[in-house]
Amino acid sequence: MNILLIEDDNIEIMKLQRTVSKLGLSHKITEAKNGEQALELLRSGQPLPDIVLLDLNMPRMSGIEFLSILKEDEVLKYLPIVILTTSENRVDLVECYRIGIAGYIIKPLKYEDYQDKLSKVLAYWEVNELVKG
Repeated sequence: MNILLIEDDNIEIMKLQRTVSKLGLSHKITEAKNGEQALELLRSGQPLPDIVLLDLNMPRMSGIEFLSILKEDEVLKYLPIVILTTSENRVDLVECYRIGIAGYIIKPLKYEDYQDKLSKVLAYWEVNELVKG
């Protein structure tokens, strides 16, 4: 599976890479530090990711702003977006689902809990029939 991770925190990027490695998965992870960089990648003509893991709190463009732009694009709007955030703000949660996300995961503090949640998310998307770009 090809995964686009939109995350500005290097520790969070390393956590995801470590989790994928520890689980023995061979997913390709492409990283973008913010929404603007992610949009450039998605519009570059390269193959689209199978899923996008998106942090909400980022510089330049928030995750919600990114989602709004993405969902207006006739090609990109079908990408499954899973929010991966520390935000427990119900307003963020409701707004993300209103815009059209596929899931909302709150990052736990303990690495073992993070690994458990991510393994379930990735296992779910591995068996899904995904729209190929």
